[in-house]
Amino acid sequence: MSESQHSDWDPLDPLILQDQRGAYDDMRERCPVAHSEFMGWSVFRHEHIAAVLDDPETYSNASRFLAIPNGMDPPVHGRYRDALDAFFDQEQMAGIEPRAREIAANLLVPLCTGKEGEFIEAFATPFAFRTMCALLGWPEQLWECLGGWAHDSQLAAINRTPGVGKALASLFSEHVKANLALHRASPSGADDATDALLKVGVDGVPLDDDQIVAVLRNWAAGHGTVVAGLGNLILHLAQEPELQERLRSDPSLIPASIEEILRREGPLVANPRTTTREVRIGGRTIPKGEKLALMWVAANRDPRVFEDPDTVRIERNSETGMVWGRGIHVCQGAPLARLEMRIALEELLARTTHFEFAGDAPRRVVYPVNAPATLSLRLR
Repeated sequence: MSESQHSDWDPLDPLILQDQRGAYDDMRERCPVAHSEFMGWSVFRHEHIAAVLDDPETYSNASRFLAIPNGMDPPVHGRYRDALDAFFDQEQMAGIEPRAREIAANLLVPLCTGKEGEFIEAFATPFAFRTMCALLGWPEQLWECLGGWAHDSQLAAINRTPGVGKALASLFSEHVKANLALHRASPSGADDATDALLKVGVDGVPLDDDQIVAVLRNWAAGHGTVVAGLGNLILHLAQEPELQERLRSDPSLIPASIEEILRREGPLVANPRTTTREVRIGGRTIPKGEKLALMWVAANRDPRVFEDPDTVRIERNSETGMVWGRGIHVCQGAPLARLEMRIALEELLARTTHFEFAGDAPRRVVYPVNAPATLSLRLR
């Protein structure tokens, strides 16, 4: 059996899925570059993943599906990325913040009034996707379509049921193209992101509808990760009343807390790359054309980089963290994700004196996400 065919671990083993974080920590120390039938090659250590991200020529991010800009390699990637960067600049974030805060406040009223509620279903999911609808200038009720698509796509990633992914992609495309047609027929004049996308050009050529669908598919998937991130943040704060109170007393600490809590408990398990030549990583020879899975959760808890990695220290320097990736493919939507998470924490903490678990420990969702699936809270 060749080295590339050898299976070192099974990412779908129930014991691994029961405690992904602990299992990935173990693999990082025991077998830092491992092969499986499901993922291909998995890379667990911070130094190895950093080296992959710093060498996009050797480790391709190109997708067999149209994925803009993250599923592209240089130099094409850079041209599309540059064309879309303005959607997440400081001015755009300042423009969407009041509406995002209003959405958060409205969703929290019934939660805080009722004193007990399910955070993921009642707040995290509708908040993330209603904010995306506001950014796009779409009818607010479409958040359920976007949220349902992101959820079903996560399930399809692990189940790999034939035809499901293609059907989901077609459904998403239909919704996006219907909204593009509405915007063309009746421009809102509000200069929302959909109107702006219709004006974006790369190399002097406007994006066509399929390209806009590819852009928005990336944005919607990112908002699924925002939901997971919010779940991890509130889960940790529910377990740490002292940190909860510290953030209430000094909201300026919230941005650093977001980075550090997500470093400890990352919402996204992995991202793929493909080798463009034979390489050697961590003592393993990996042939050209092999798939790699960069295991973010393990890298961001690597004790070689983060002292006492299981402890949340909000004063910790977050520059070496890879919550948002690294290099040319660092998360383009990170400014919006950070904004949404900051607003959510600010609004929740301002409206409560304390929150804690209500009932049983939260049920978790697993690969490709690492987060609570449910999170029942008791609020005061």
